[in-house]
Amino acid sequence: MFKVTPNPPPSDDRALDPQKIQEATDRALDYYLKREDLAAPPSSPKYRPIYVVDPTLDDETLLVEACESLSYAHAMAGNIANSIGGPERKPLLALQQVIMLNELLVNRLLDKLKLPQ
Repeated sequence: MFKVTPNPPPSDDRALDPQKIQEATDRALDYYLKREDLAAPPSSPKYRPIYVVDPTLDDETLLVEACESLSYAHAMAGNIANSIGGPERKPLLALQQVIMLNELLVNRLLDKLKLPQ
C-alpha cells in the first residue's frame, strides 16, 4: 500500500531547550499581562467624565438650557403618546406630565431669578 504523507522528521531534542522555552513563555506573558512596561502611552486618569458642564456658566444659562431640554422632551413624549394606542399610551402620558411639571418648576425658578443689572 502506498503512503501519501511522508514520515515526520526525526525529533531534535536540542531544539527544545527548556531554558529557551521558559524565556519565550515569560516574554509572551509579559507582553500580554504587563502592557505598561512596554512603553505604552501614559494611562488616562481613572475618573474621566463623559459629559462635562462648563463650570463657568451662570445660573440663568443653565436654567434656560434645562428648560429647553424639558420642553423638547415634553413635545417628544406627547408625539409618541399620540402615535400609540392601548395600554402603552397611559405611561407615556404620565411621563409627559412629569416632564411638563418639571418644566414649570424650572420656568418658575427662572422668573424668580434676580438677574445682575
